[in-house]
Formats: sequence, structure tokens, C-alpha cells
Amino acid sequence: MTTRICLIVSAVLWVALLPQAALAESMAFKLIPTYSRATFKADAPLETIVGTTAGEGVTGTLTVDPAKPQGATGTVKVDLSTLSSGVTKRDEDMRGEKYLDTANPANRYAVFEVKNVEVAGALEPGKETPAKVTGNLTIKGKSVQVTSDARVTYIKLTTDQLEKDNQKRFGFTTDNIKVRATFATTLSNHGIPIPQLLILKLSNDLQLETDLTFTRQ
Repeated sequence: MTTRICLIVSAVLWVALLPQAALAESMAFKLIPTYSRATFKADAPLETIVGTTAGEGVTGTLTVDPAKPQGATGTVKVDLSTLSSGVTKRDEDMRGEKYLDTANPANRYAVFEVKNVEVAGALEPGKETPAKVTGNLTIKGKSVQVTSDARVTYIKLTTDQLEKDNQKRFGFTTDNIKVRATFATTLSNHGIPIPQLLILKLSNDLQLETDLTFTRQ
């Protein structure tokens, strides 16, 4: 009799927990280039140089369970051959062999691989959630570990929103994630000499900012 009661209790608990278990699942996301960009900032004595790559120059994937975002993994690639600071000659010099050497396929992309995510609790639809994202940043074949301050927004869309509001034509699905992050590295971390503009040197410090939009595959 006792054994039978235990089995019944176990079965009831299993059924009760089943909906929660079904809700907890890792989802595969792909980056939407149209709504994504990566920005590199460096200070010079007379100006702040800002280089941006956007559109098809930014690609990536993300795997995350919104209920347990701490286990997220992903990779983002930035095509440095499309990096633009608004000054053609400066861009050509930066992409040249002495600096980024983007003509070499091995150096064309800056790559960030997510290794660890610190975030309090689950991602709630429509709510921006702060997070610390640690990963390996590779530029010109040199990889360093960096930690970014990130803001993550999980956006759920209904079928009506996708169909009637025509959001589907922009590439969105029922599950979408926006990630805004800032982190820092240095030119010397990646074996890049510090450029000199006339008699003034560029700062060794690089500030990186990303504004990335992912949609469920």
C-alpha cells in the first residue's frame, strides 16, 4: 500500500512539473544583419576615431534558454574589411598589412566567442536585463579573454504581430533577442602596432560596442 501511494505521488509530481520542463528549452538564434552593428572607438589627441561595421559585415549565432540564460553560448563575427571610420585613406591604412591586414583571410574577421554569462534569473519578455558576458575576442589571430557589460532584451511576438503587423518580412519570428554590449581591449593585445597620425599617436585602448539582434531559427 505504501509503495502504491509513493508511486501515485511521484506520478502526480511528474505531471505537475511537466509544463515547466517543456517551457525550459535551449533555442537556436541567428543574427539579423540589417538590425545589427559593431563599433570600435579609439582616442587620438585631437579626435575620437569611430569605426563601424554593419549590415552583412556582422554575422553570428546564439543558443540560449530564456529560462536559464546563464548557459548561453554563441559566436559573433565582424568583417573588418568593411570597417568604416568616414575617412577613406585612414580606413585603407588600417586595413593594410601593417595593421589589421584584412587581405589575409585569417585576419579578415574579429570573432567573439561566448564562454560565460552572469545574469540574475530568467529573461522576461519585454524587459531589459543586465548581464556580464565573458568570452574570447580574436583580432588578427590574437585571442584574449574579455568581459562585457551587456543589456539583453527578450522580445516575444504573437502570430498576429508577425502576420498583421507584417513583422515577418523584416526577418523576425516569435522569439527574438536584442543584445547591447560594451567591452574593452588594446591594440597591443592583438599584436597591432599603435598608428601615428602625423606626429600624434593613437591611443592603445580600444572601446568596442555592439548592438545585435537575433531571431529564432
